[in-house]
Amino acid sequence: MDGAKTIDDLSRGEIEELCVDFVHRLHVHDAMWQRQVEKRLGRENMCGILSEVRPRSHEIQIGRLARIVGEEEARRSKHESGILEWRNLLPSRLEDLSDAKVRELLEGIAANWLAQDGVWFQGVEFSQGMAAAKECNDACWAEFSPFEAWMVRKLIGLGPRPGLEGLRAALGMRLYAAVNRQSFHDEGENAFVFRMDDCRVQAARKRKGLDDYPCKSGGTVEYTTFAGAIDDRIRTECVSCPPDDHPDEWFCAWRFSIG
Repeated sequence: MDGAKTIDDLSRGEIEELCVDFVHRLHVHDAMWQRQVEKRLGRENMCGILSEVRPRSHEIQIGRLARIVGEEEARRSKHESGILEWRNLLPSRLEDLSDAKVRELLEGIAANWLAQDGVWFQGVEFSQGMAAAKECNDACWAEFSPFEAWMVRKLIGLGPRPGLEGLRAALGMRLYAAVNRQSFHDEGENAFVFRMDDCRVQAARKRKGLDDYPCKSGGTVEYTTFAGAIDDRIRTECVSCPPDDHPDEWFCAWRFSIG
């Protein structure tokens, strides 16, 4: 398979479009976390967790965006509640940003999405324990991954059953693709291995001297449902994912095949 288009290959206009697309995905993922936590833990527990998650998540997001677009603009884009008004901020500012700043903004939005996911996980973990957090996390990925696949399909114009070429192109336009370093390794015409060579979450843990986060259960749900939503003929197999052992060159690897 020839190399599919990646975020690095996008034009200025395509990066701007992807910024707005990423914001939409971020908000939908937040709503999915809220729904899954309520479904599994009840409304009262969800509201208690939300009261801790929401201000912490917005503090992180506003801080990161302010560093990119400027403190004054970020302040103007807040409601009285302190919540960043994304929809007002992005369209008004994108035209004024340099090409480098627009790409930095894209990465910042993706990093905010990842931080939001982590804040939700920790909110459930601190309130209800690790088992409950992993249950909500896996359920959320089962819902979000097919949604993100649908968003990417629309974004890049994938037709029905686009095969492995379509999946490869779609993996290059996920939120993860803007914050992690990933690679593709062909195994003939009917299979390839997708590797996460640098994972923002795991790398941060490694710098702190912590063990890998055991993300295999969530990853299995995530990649299986994403690939299946791109083409239901594709089979997904975990090559290795924490807590499995892995080489220093990558953190997790997944084999996709068809036929």
